Amino acid sequence: MNITFCCTGTKAGPWIDGLRAALPDATVTEWAPGAPAADYAVVWAPPQAFLDEQTALRGIFNIGAGVDALMALRLPAGVPVVRLDDSGMAVQMAEFVTHAVVRHFREFDGYEADTAAGRWSYRKPRSRAEHPVGVMGLGVLGQRVAKALSGFEFPVRGWSRSPKTVEGVECFAGEGQFDDFLAGTRILVCLLPLTPDTQDVMRRETLSKLLPGGYVVNVARGGHLVEEDLLALIEEGHLAGAALDVFRTEPLPAGHPFWTHPKVMVTPHTSARTLRDESIAQIAGKILALQAGRPIAGVVEPGRGY
Repeated sequence: MNITFCCTGTKAGPWIDGLRAALPDATVTEWAPGAPAADYAVVWAPPQAFLDEQTALRGIFNIGAGVDALMALRLPAGVPVVRLDDSGMAVQMAEFVTHAVVRHFREFDGYEADTAAGRWSYRKPRSRAEHPVGVMGLGVLGQRVAKALSGFEFPVRGWSRSPKTVEGVECFAGEGQFDDFLAGTRILVCLLPLTPDTQDVMRRETLSKLLPGGYVVNVARGGHLVEEDLLALIEEGHLAGAALDVFRTEPLPAGHPFWTHPKVMVTPHTSARTLRDESIAQIAGKILALQAGRPIAGVVEPGRGY
């Protein structure tokens, strides 16, 4: 069994060593143009030339939960594309989103500004009942986030393309229930996969439907958010601010207004990082399952984009 590793911007050595240890009977190498045909590929944002050259693949394993970069390429017909189910990312995402929501709800950003100015300040406690949190996307990560927020006694609402049931979460599904979901949400969290249907999903039209004083947390992809619309709605007072971990251009360009905006918290796409050891164990297990003809989780449906 031959496995090739082709991950843009990723140090190959530790991954290759880990895959060799997990699959001692496999030959694992880093891809270079003209490399021998492989049975399986472990990838992140590979070039089209890689997919064009590797014509004998039996499976493509993405080292992240998001597969939008792969979906933009011309993929070999009939070859399953497999994303990570979790591998330690769900708890990181729950930590990050809960921090962002609590930071906004408790007005810790205001306290930080006052402290920097040497002011001893006090703010009236807010009501959780008046700050319902809406989570867009109820996959593995979204459900973990929704449950974590519910544990802090926020009213939690969830929206997904197809119906889901999550304990402690009021669930909405499909286009027909999207406006109702937005209209009862004050803090909006985006955990959707990026597809043609979800591109620009957070724009003036949709963000204007949030309850007044809305707040946006985007930990999915920059393409979900129309940045100019967010800034305009903050300026107009309909939105109170945002916590943004992902952007249309990454790294975020110097001089971008998000860097210095007092109501926007910026982090460098770090809400949930791929944990190498956990990911290698999951990928190795799925390769062995495919070899044995057993079904595996995380197979992407190309028509849906995730």
